[in-house]
Amino acid sequence: MSGQHFKWIWLPTAVLCVLLVPVLLFLPAKPKPLPAPESFLPQRKAHVDHSALMPGPYHTPQQVTARCLECHEQAESQVLHSSHWTWEHEAVEVPGRSEAVKGGKKNVINNFCIGVGGNWEGCTGCHTGYGWKDESFNFSDGSNIDCLVCHEQSGTYVKGKAGMPVEGVDLVSAAQSVGFPTRSNCGACHFGGGGGDAVKHGDLDSSLYFPPASVDIHMGKHDMQCIDCHRTEEHQIAGRALSVSLDTRNQISCLDCHSEKLHKDQRINQHTSSVACQTCHIPEVATRESTKTHWDWSQAGDANREESHEYQKIKGEFKYSANLKPEYYWHDGTSARYLYGDKINTSGASDLNKPMGNINKPRAKIFPFKVHVAWQIYDTNNLHLLQPKTYGETGFWTTFDWDSAVRQGSEAIGLDYSGEYGFTETRMYWPQTHMVQAGKQALACNDCHTENPNKKGRLDWQALGYPGDPLRWGSRTIRADKAKESSDD
Repeated sequence: MSGQHFKWIWLPTAVLCVLLVPVLLFLPAKPKPLPAPESFLPQRKAHVDHSALMPGPYHTPQQVTARCLECHEQAESQVLHSSHWTWEHEAVEVPGRSEAVKGGKKNVINNFCIGVGGNWEGCTGCHTGYGWKDESFNFSDGSNIDCLVCHEQSGTYVKGKAGMPVEGVDLVSAAQSVGFPTRSNCGACHFGGGGGDAVKHGDLDSSLYFPPASVDIHMGKHDMQCIDCHRTEEHQIAGRALSVSLDTRNQISCLDCHSEKLHKDQRINQHTSSVACQTCHIPEVATRESTKTHWDWSQAGDANREESHEYQKIKGEFKYSANLKPEYYWHDGTSARYLYGDKINTSGASDLNKPMGNINKPRAKIFPFKVHVAWQIYDTNNLHLLQPKTYGETGFWTTFDWDSAVRQGSEAIGLDYSGEYGFTETRMYWPQTHMVQAGKQALACNDCHTENPNKKGRLDWQALGYPGDPLRWGSRTIRADKAKESSDD
């Protein structure tokens, strides 16, 4: 080949390379594959066989605790500072209140069994301790820590009054079986909250002990345990319950394992800045066991009514729902909390823990809730909710005397009682985070968005702050503003 011919070949090639190199350099990089969600899960350690380490005999449960603490020396201090022991949280600043306030089960009122004060011996059957039967319980005494309630794996350990093991429990067998907590340990209290299986939460019940994937994809298909998400360090269990917590510290999230942009369909990914994962992936709860949605305490005490699933003389009238579709509200992780002594809403129902957030709040997302409605006792002069003593020989469940019950309960928690009572409507909001479904069983577009303006989907768009269904009028402006606020926050 002559030099002239080579020149005409080389020069265009060189020019093409000069032009292409900058283009290639600035081409968008191929996105890296997202790590598998299971890669974020903690690695489970093998259980240590305690058969030889816990020989017994044990005549009291405190003797089991003493043996545990011989090896696990740091556990005592750790448990004594945990909310599962104290049943309260550190005082935090709450909007609208002049002083920091403490949350926790010991300090807040609910619209199920109402409150702990005066009812210690009955309520503390689910306490991680022994002997909390009155206000004199010593929270600094580590000898009363109950190690077994969270760690025994024999399946035979049952707690009763004041958290003491019921008669006949084999302490040696329970002690020798200990291991890392399983769904059975956590569920023994949390599945039965509110006085029975599935009563309180809606998304927690006995169907989760050994669930199929159709009930919960995590616990069913992947055999996940509670502590895989509620990770625990030094006996501090991650997670916050909106029913008792006043802040969002130590909270857990789907995003601990999953990417917010994991969907192949980018239209779905566009939703994740405003819609919680749970909204689509928990289309229904109480899928195997009905959950309580209404409790009327004013009907209690009627000896002429027949006892049934819907009526108990000691508690009143109930309503239950199966395959419950949640209600949807904006939620930023906090709530407007009713505390003892607060005035009730005299023009309607009083919200005990209404979720905070709205369409303009950057961190808020549309979230699914079970809403529990109740009629519970209140002071008609002071206009605040009352705490009745229900448990024991002098409690309402024995005497059916409301006046005596609220006098005792009010004295126990230091709440004023005028001597006049009535019943008022209250609401509690329970975030739904369990009974998660796989993508194929999650909500589809037409569950929330409809082409027909006369047909309503799941979401009440106007109540959520939209002019209407975003599918019809478009929501790009609000989404853009919300995204901008989030980035500026």
